Amino acid sequence: MKALIILAHPDKNSFNHAIADTCRKTLLKNGHSVIFHDLYAEKFNAIINHEEFPKDAPIDKSVEEHCQDLATCDGIIVIHPNWWGQPPAIMKGWIDRIIRPGVAYEFEEGDSGEGVPIGLLKANTGIVFNTSNTSEERENKLFKDPLETIWKNCIFDFCGVKDFVRRMFRTIITSDLQQRQTWLSEVEQIIETKFGESTAQAKIEADKSLIQE
Repeated sequence: MKALIILAHPDKNSFNHAIADTCRKTLLKNGHSVIFHDLYAEKFNAIINHEEFPKDAPIDKSVEEHCQDLATCDGIIVIHPNWWGQPPAIMKGWIDRIIRPGVAYEFEEGDSGEGVPIGLLKANTGIVFNTSNTSEERENKLFKDPLETIWKNCIFDFCGVKDFVRRMFRTIITSDLQQRQTWLSEVEQIIETKFGESTAQAKIEADKSLIQE
């Protein structure tokens, strides 16, 4: 199984990076292949221009590679902090440029775009890990947890990925090492549950990747 990890956090020492590392190592341990994109490290260009809007528009090589990774993966893992109830701007730009018509979704022939979308993604499972410094009660009561709506309804369900899991870790700013280790164990458990162990041959290939690193 091929898993795509998309990370958006500018600090390499962040808990978000620790989550991504745990996901990656757990997937490789279980014999899966991993495509990993650290958007800040790659300096992903988050700005979309109007020429990219049409389904058949020419796109640059970087966008084309990301689209290919998205279209061919079996599972998608997204990791980012909660900033103002939204993903960081670089992640929003990734959504704008990579969740494209013809790649992630389309509309029926002759539909002007006003109808129900048809999801195109091959992935069966979508997992989102978020971090926050807002209490759960305040998030749900005052803000209505907008990230749940964005990822579950507006993106994954829209693009045909029905098996969705999201976990918010909070409150990061007051957490200690023991708490973070407990959270990372939970991350590992979620990955284990949703992806399990791959075939023997796939595991051999994944082990080769670990050795090469």
